[in-house]
Amino acid sequence: MNYPSKLIATAVAEFKKLPGIGEKTALRLILHLLKQDEDKVTNFSEAVRQMRSGIKTCVKCHNYSDDQTCELCANVNRDASVVCVVENIRDVIAIENTGTFRGLYHVLGGIISPVNGIGPDELNIQSLIERIPRDEVKEVIMAISPTMEGDTTIYYISKVLQEYEVKLTTIARGVSFG
Repeated sequence: MNYPSKLIATAVAEFKKLPGIGEKTALRLILHLLKQDEDKVTNFSEAVRQMRSGIKTCVKCHNYSDDQTCELCANVNRDASVVCVVENIRDVIAIENTGTFRGLYHVLGGIISPVNGIGPDELNIQSLIERIPRDEVKEVIMAISPTMEGDTTIYYISKVLQEYEVKLTTIARGVSFG
């Protein structure tokens, strides 16, 4: 596509790098920003810059946070004896939006996938293991996708946690047949 400005072309190219944003959507967003007051666009870009430079990873669960410990782990009203293990932060957000889970989380940062070169050492599994005795965890709920890689991850974690007195459960999956 031909653009009237190199600056617009550069901005469109950068917006296209976002997931789900094609060239037409990127152009529409850029043209929208150009119609806004300069203060609004400055506030937008400053918010993105501050978010990127200010976000930390929770030292306990690996969720995103403004502080060293996320709001969920710092909340004394949560049940610290129950830990829900998830693949990524989007899963934490999805479960939290249900408003039903009152325990804590542990974000693995992915799942075991030998095809993609991701083994147990690339995930936050060791910190989960250390967390079990330290935080007196009684139950670990595996909320990981029902794929071959997800099942492999669940199997690996269940084998590693066998030596601990912890109840290991998984969330329900699909509809039973038969």
